[in-house]
Amino acid sequence: MNANTQVLELNVEGRQVDEAVLSVFHTLLFHRSTGKFHYKNDDTYAVGTIGFQDVDCDFIDFTYVRCSSDQLDKSIKREVSGFCEAIRAPDAPPTGQVALEFYQRKRGRWPFPNESIPWEVWTLRVNVVSLNNEHERQIWREKVGESLGENLLHITDTLNKHDYIPSPPNQAEIDLIYDTAFKDVQPFLFKVNYSVSAPGNPSATTTFKKLIRDTLSL
Repeated sequence: MNANTQVLELNVEGRQVDEAVLSVFHTLLFHRSTGKFHYKNDDTYAVGTIGFQDVDCDFIDFTYVRCSSDQLDKSIKREVSGFCEAIRAPDAPPTGQVALEFYQRKRGRWPFPNESIPWEVWTLRVNVVSLNNEHERQIWREKVGESLGENLLHITDTLNKHDYIPSPPNQAEIDLIYDTAFKDVQPFLFKVNYSVSAPGNPSATTTFKKLIRDTLSL
């Protein structure tokens, strides 16, 4: 199976990394979750509802929607925190990427373990910018909000296309498709991967700095 892969780019201040990444990942999880399945028999079930809530960012002029599940919120924040800390470290390069991967399990034949098969991967390329004063920060706060709005529209358009999504399983196989550990929501199985590294192309740093100057001068 070839996974549907999407790559988005974010240019943010260090203090904006958490909110920018979470706004994208929570949007994806909102669309890639269902209410809890309540089985009547092995293949007949009713689906519960999903609550939602608005989240106002502190360092970005932006509001996004997430599932109103504190348990899921804590889980994704925990997954993302390692990347945010790594890219904000004093000696860290200003570039990294973090990915949200949706996958399903395939039962392995004894004595082999189950196999994890990704079917959708969203990768965020994050560039951390350094600004000189509060005026520049205010401009950047608005620009990042606009950029996130465009990215979330792209996400919604992409998710509305009928690409591969695992079929609803029978009761015996639900743990192969969904994460059933949450009490109030049922997302598809997911995991977060990240890396932080210096730009591979030296000219990329110069181009990126020019992008910042051009944006602030608008």
